[in-house]
Amino acid sequence: MAASTHTVTNQVPPLVGYDVFAADLALSEAVDRHLAPAVLDEARGELGTLGLSAGSAQAQEWGAQANEYPPKLRTHDRYGHRIDEVDFHPAWHRLLGHAVTAGLTDAWGREGGHVRRAAGFLVWTQAEAGHGCPLSMTHAAVPALRTDPALAAEWEPLLTSHVYEEGLRPPAQKAGVLFGMGMTEKQGGTDVRSNTTRAEPLAADGEYLLTGHKWFCSAPMSDGFLVLAQAPGGLSCFLVPRVLPDGARNAFAIQRLKDKLGNRSNASSEVEFDGTWARRVGEEGRGVRTIIEMVAATRLDCVVGSAALMRQAVAQAIHHSAYRSAFGGLLIEKPLMRNVLADLALESEAATTLALRLAAAYDADTEEERAFLRIAVPTAKYWVTKRCTAVVGEALECLGGNGYVEESGMPRLLREAPLNSIWEGSGNVQALDVLRALQREPGALNAFLTEVGKARGADHRLDAAIKDLLTELADLDAVEARARRLVERMALVLQGSLLLRWAPPEVADAFCASRLGRDWGSAFGTLPHSLDLATIVERARARER
Repeated sequence: MAASTHTVTNQVPPLVGYDVFAADLALSEAVDRHLAPAVLDEARGELGTLGLSAGSAQAQEWGAQANEYPPKLRTHDRYGHRIDEVDFHPAWHRLLGHAVTAGLTDAWGREGGHVRRAAGFLVWTQAEAGHGCPLSMTHAAVPALRTDPALAAEWEPLLTSHVYEEGLRPPAQKAGVLFGMGMTEKQGGTDVRSNTTRAEPLAADGEYLLTGHKWFCSAPMSDGFLVLAQAPGGLSCFLVPRVLPDGARNAFAIQRLKDKLGNRSNASSEVEFDGTWARRVGEEGRGVRTIIEMVAATRLDCVVGSAALMRQAVAQAIHHSAYRSAFGGLLIEKPLMRNVLADLALESEAATTLALRLAAAYDADTEEERAFLRIAVPTAKYWVTKRCTAVVGEALECLGGNGYVEESGMPRLLREAPLNSIWEGSGNVQALDVLRALQREPGALNAFLTEVGKARGADHRLDAAIKDLLTELADLDAVEARARRLVERMALVLQGSLLLRWAPPEVADAFCASRLGRDWGSAFGTLPHSLDLATIVERARARER
């Protein structure tokens, strides 16, 4: 029977059928800024194609399906043979296939590769975030493997391939592979030097058998993994393939999949090694040093991924407010809602601008830029990933009760938001890593101060913030208890400097007034009313331009 009780009005149409890349001015301007003219047109074309796919109804459906039907572990086949496989919904494979084809595991060998990949990762993550885990680790494995030229020659072409092939087969029989990582164990977590997994050398040089476990092993259906284990010479890094060259399965027992708050589409597992064949990567006893470049690259992806979640949440909030009427007018026209949206937009643009600046530093690959990354990556990882949950939560509230309903997509974003702050080292780990760089690597601090100093004199609030920061940096004795405060100020000064150089005046002015000038409350929507909030909101609105 047809409903006759009411007519449906004042409901917001879905944000669909748009170019996620072109509609994001902060991102597209960063790509223009950081890429050389020789590759810019090609990159923009690729990103535009990916942006249209990310904003399509099809990709949005894939994202919903991959999370509605999470992966399932099959430890044995019907006959009782141990197989240790994880089954994914077809939508997962479509998302991964699209991402790999778009080059989201290929950054290290092409001009402007890191900026191009970071921009693509930021775009495509807005369709679905969980499958970004194997993409990130596959990309990040390259610098670790390059410590062994023979391993790099064997694996790098497959890691950077634009071909996705699901299923477990010998890597030599595949056109492209994915990698995972296993570092932490039950007893130590982040303290990997307490790992107990043993690596016993075989007769062949560089070959070992592993015995032990990993408490968190991500993407267990990947083709290979970089893991840490205790060799005779100390904690070392190893490459563990799922399938051996002769086609036999390596000993890789998946004990269970983690039942997580969010990131439901992605399989995170606990695994056991029992005579598991592995090849050493780098020297014995230098496992952390070998794998640290992989960790740094995945930390950058945490920043990019958080920027993507923020961007999608803010786009949804502004879109909703542009169509929803209340109390005699559109929400976007209401002064208080406009203040909230502008505040959220500032946080999103600052995160995007910083993420792409870090990617550009990877592309430059100079001594100064490497020193800058050493301190800027953990600083950005600490701050941007922490801001993500607050931004997504406030953006959800902009949709009211509709935002609390699964169909809006906002709850999935909110569940995903805390992940990047925890993955690859939580807040304290990042803050202490910054302190370590400050105390041991003076070149890193010099590179950081050189970067923020490029905007010195452009705004009195930035100048005052830099002066205060220098005062704090002058005394690093007993600094651990105030490490979070220090790193927060470093992140805000860096973001303010970048926005003053590259963002529109309205955006830079509002950021400096609130984040640096401290004319700001404790919640979003407390910007000074005298700012040009309408221009900030309009800039952040997701639509074709």
